[in-house]
Amino acid sequence: MLRIHFTTEDLTRIRIRAQPHPLWEVLLSLHLLQTRHGAAVYGPWRRGARAALGPSSDMLTTLAPPKGYSPDFLTPYVDSPDLDDGLEALLSTSSATLRADMSRLAGQTRLPGWASRLASGDVDVMRKLADRIRHYHAQALLPYAQVLKSHVAAEWSLRAGLTMTHGLEHVLSTLHPSIRWTAPVLEVGYPVDQDLHLHGRGLVLVPSFFCWQTPMSLVDTTTQPVLAYPIDPVIGWATSGGPGRPPTQDTLVALLGRTRATVLRTIADRPSLNTTQLARATGTTPSGASQHAAVLRAAGLVITQRRNGSAVHTLSGRGVALLDRPAPRQGGGEPDGGGNQAE
Repeated sequence: MLRIHFTTEDLTRIRIRAQPHPLWEVLLSLHLLQTRHGAAVYGPWRRGARAALGPSSDMLTTLAPPKGYSPDFLTPYVDSPDLDDGLEALLSTSSATLRADMSRLAGQTRLPGWASRLASGDVDVMRKLADRIRHYHAQALLPYAQVLKSHVAAEWSLRAGLTMTHGLEHVLSTLHPSIRWTAPVLEVGYPVDQDLHLHGRGLVLVPSFFCWQTPMSLVDTTTQPVLAYPIDPVIGWATSGGPGRPPTQDTLVALLGRTRATVLRTIADRPSLNTTQLARATGTTPSGASQHAAVLRAAGLVITQRRNGSAVHTLSGRGVALLDRPAPRQGGGEPDGGGNQAE
């Protein structure tokens, strides 16, 4: 278990990233690339990425094994969503950090010869690593950049709204089923036992498209504390409409059925319709509209609330992401408020 210890000051210094962190997505997608986890959600992406990459990702898979420790220096803290800024920070990693991280990695697996040169900060090997990351990102992630952005933006919007309506402690306790808030400690289901004392530095929450099942943090407790946690991609994200494009009406119909696709798009176009209004707008009966909304709600695409005695329907964060609609903003900027260990 990971235990994150907060002070009062830390609770005012919590931030949620509104855009994907490119190097965290590189690392966590590399973990998934080497497994069969989440076949229904990630299978089409995995097959395409493997075919496009071939052996060019060998250096990266050595550093990011699907189970156990991955070096902290692969995910340096940067505010920017730009990959080049992240790679610049990676290339600036101190020799002491490189030695410590690579020594930890060597303790769990046999490493090839170039690893010792990397551990010593060899400029050529570091540049080769940056080039491999850039190539991997271009082949495996960049084609789906808009999909990742829309999912993370939807998650940001959801958490911003929950912060305003229920408070920050509710947001912390609902980030993931394995997380429990027992003030002043956030307990996280984790593959290793670890304590992280924030000491006023706050916590950066990183919603991750490719984080699988378990939230992730860093071994180094002296750097900016970060917690990457899973968001739920919709099934078909890698095929519906093609890379980086929202699903067309035809692909949405194939995914949901014609009437249900119409109901979903109507809720998107006219948020906060009640069930009777939704039935009129879609040409269905009230009982039929209610049933379709219930199925969409069970799939996590729609949120239903009671207002003035009526059931009112709006898109969830996942529904926003599926249709690639702009997530509603709750104000400017980002809401304030262990190792890279894979299972």
